[in-house]
Amino acid sequence: MEMRLEVVQVPVADVARSKAFYTEKLGFSLDHDVEHIPGMRVVQLTPPGSAASIVIGTGMTGMRPGSLEGLQLVVPDLGEVRAELLKRGLEISEVQDMGGVQFAFFADPDGNRWVLQGETPAETRAAYSG
Repeated sequence: MEMRLEVVQVPVADVARSKAFYTEKLGFSLDHDVEHIPGMRVVQLTPPGSAASIVIGTGMTGMRPGSLEGLQLVVPDLGEVRAELLKRGLEISEVQDMGGVQFAFFADPDGNRWVLQGETPAETRAAYSG
């Protein structure tokens, strides 16, 4: 059996504002922006280098805007990515080391909470795995 998680819905209140946030501040690619049926707009966005995408829009979910938390974006160099996001105007936490794994936190305009996780070198993983 094979299963791949490829798309995650992110509930937003203002599609245009969120689309701009994800493309301009985070550098996500716009895959498509279509209205399949009246009242149902689907905007699919993909993080740079990712096989999975997010979808925002209207008429798709009953989730409250801003209710999603804990989506993680894994990056090769957290300090470098954080610095770039700060230059783009993103409000993001300081890097936090949690037992050999580094994280930084931010939210989209609706309050959906995201986590940036730095890739953990193999030697660090081995040291913490016991």
